[in-house]
Amino acid sequence: MNKNDRHGLRTWIEIDTKAIRSNYRAFRKFVPKSVQMMGVVKSNAYGHNITEFALELEKLGVDMLAVDSLIEGIALRKSGVKIPVLVLGYTLPEMYARALGKNIHLTISSVLGLKTFLKSSHSIKIPIHLKVDTGMHRQGFMPNEKEEVLNLLKKTGKKIKLAGLYTHFASAKDPEDDVFTKKQIALFEAWRKVTTEEGFAPVVHAGATGGLLAFRDAHFNMVRIGIGLYGVYPSESTEKFFKNEMNLKPVLTWKTVISEVKEIENGEGVGYDLTHRARGKSKIAVCPVGYWHGYPRALSNKGEVLVNGKRANVLGRVSMDMIVIDVTGMPNIKMGDEVVLIGAPEKDEISATFLAERAGTSAYEILTRLNPLIKRIYR
Repeated sequence: MNKNDRHGLRTWIEIDTKAIRSNYRAFRKFVPKSVQMMGVVKSNAYGHNITEFALELEKLGVDMLAVDSLIEGIALRKSGVKIPVLVLGYTLPEMYARALGKNIHLTISSVLGLKTFLKSSHSIKIPIHLKVDTGMHRQGFMPNEKEEVLNLLKKTGKKIKLAGLYTHFASAKDPEDDVFTKKQIALFEAWRKVTTEEGFAPVVHAGATGGLLAFRDAHFNMVRIGIGLYGVYPSESTEKFFKNEMNLKPVLTWKTVISEVKEIENGEGVGYDLTHRARGKSKIAVCPVGYWHGYPRALSNKGEVLVNGKRANVLGRVSMDMIVIDVTGMPNIKMGDEVVLIGAPEKDEISATFLAERAGTSAYEILTRLNPLIKRIYR
């Protein structure tokens, strides 16, 4: 990357478009040609910038995109994205009109939600996907609501644009524990069968990254790929089982700079509440990022960063806008030096998964909570 690209920036995120392409092609090779691919770009494309990432996927040939909200879908349209977009989350009835003429599909996931939608004057103009609850118990129609849902659809004279039927797996990230997912597949298959028998022809999708890898019999005619496109495995067990077959490349590198370097004496404290005490004379450096930027406070005294390819520990509390790191024994450290918070600039790597383990959370949360105001530099 040209240093001019980050001129004036104290922290920035670099996005490797070659890695995006590599990950996309790996999934396209894994999934049969007859199966369509939906790229999930919700929540600011898992922290990678929703509009730019979506445009990259569109160039690569992805069939459809998925977002959380209608507002995200409209943002994609304004950025020039033309392929179909599915809103995965709940859409307020007063927002239906804003979906008109934009090839944005809405999720309908409850009987009351379906009745409300069908009462709308816009209902025959907006494509919908029905979401079925097969055991995760978030969004979705319950198994005993199948007949009522079909009756409501039939009363429309099939004028309704039933574009999709889908569910979501609760524990498909663990290929060794397949019992519950198989039960979900069986319940979903029953919905697919009756919907088809009634003459509807929706695109059918169930598997997200973990599910499509571990349950090939549940690809149906579309798969949804989220975390995998960003080069992150859904779980340690998924990586263990599929790394040789699916060599994913992390797309994102998050960097900052050193803003100050100083030496402290043995026993002196660092940060709020002085939760770190120096063990001997130490050299420390300040970086202008904190939990406001998305670096978790849970990484206080636990985080690690890379400085000139070497690991440095985070000392003391993570502040709102600053962290302090230990650069003792590192020669020639100076103000302005780059620091890698997430990424693998050389041989070593600070992965989102590593930080998540240290912070007691998931890589999904680490990535999606990266402040959207931080500049993403696509290269």
